[in-house]
Amino acid sequence: MKKLVLPASAAIVLVVLGLFAVTMDNQTLAVLSTDKRHGVVDKIPGEAFTVGITFTNTGQDIGEWSINVAFEGEKWTWKGTDQTLILRPSKSKALQWTGTVPSDAPVKSTARLIVYYDDSFETLNWWIHVTPTAHLSITSSTVT
Repeated sequence: MKKLVLPASAAIVLVVLGLFAVTMDNQTLAVLSTDKRHGVVDKIPGEAFTVGITFTNTGQDIGEWSINVAFEGEKWTWKGTDQTLILRPSKSKALQWTGTVPSDAPVKSTARLIVYYDDSFETLNWWIHVTPTAHLSITSSTVT
């Protein structure tokens, strides 16, 4: 039983970290979010965000990829600007994109982060959740 627990635990850790790999023509690109966390980020319409992703060439040859990111949902989408990445085997590089939640993104809507490279894509475990621009806060109270 113990022999099965360790491999299963290792597999779960890799999935939780957000590690994805694709092999094409002896070139393998691994995608690892620069922030080890994942989840939902609350943003209001028109608010800026930054996407940071580290890529590693896990293949045996030098590789060149055209990479872009997008947030895609049922109610709104956002697309970044293509970037070219050239990596030698075992080398890594972090890329960054900045964007803004569309001003017409409906409140309570979500969009998921997707990484596009060449003819492939990977969905990552990041979502932007659009929140209202109005927030109620209690600034004072009394009891007599």
